Amino acid sequence: MTQTKAITDAITSLADAENRFGFVRIESERFFSEWCEELPALSEADKANLDVLRRRYLYHRAFGNLLEGTVMLLLVSPLLALAGFYDPPFRIKAEESVDVVVNDGEEILRGRIDVLVLQDQFWVMVLESKKTTLSVWSALPQALAYLMANPNPNLPVFGMVTNGDDILFVKMVQAGTPQYDLSRVFAPFTSARELYSVLQILKRFGQAVTSV
Repeated sequence: MTQTKAITDAITSLADAENRFGFVRIESERFFSEWCEELPALSEADKANLDVLRRRYLYHRAFGNLLEGTVMLLLVSPLLALAGFYDPPFRIKAEESVDVVVNDGEEILRGRIDVLVLQDQFWVMVLESKKTTLSVWSALPQALAYLMANPNPNLPVFGMVTNGDDILFVKMVQAGTPQYDLSRVFAPFTSARELYSVLQILKRFGQAVTSV
């Protein structure tokens, strides 16, 4: 009999994600070059907008920890807009419901993706956020599970996980043995340059997908 479980209950650690889906981490910049090579230049307008975004985030952060919804409003949504993901050819879906079938159909994991970026029917990026009191790493296992729901397993898909203070990127290729790798952790809280790099990477993801 098929069992249905919530992804948030079934996948609580990186070991859970790797064991259930057979993930293999490929620690190679050749596998995940999109976060560190051929990054597009930012305009002065981009940098000015990021400076405003960062000052606004730091202002609210100074009063204490921020909830997930506030992180989305102050940081994530403006970044997606600046990266062009709110404009053609991309579409945004929030709280997208997905099912992931595991164990030869014996188990269905169900969850909701915080933000899903698509180009036509192809997944571009999955975004998972947490409140600032949680480590950015706590969002990674669930993000990996959501990436497994990609309906086009032969194409790479990217993820971004953040708690506001830190941002981490992931790339996953599902065909055959599911493989993934991670970027370094970016910390916009500590430096404006960190946020510049984040926007460059997001723009690079958009370029990578539209060129396929």
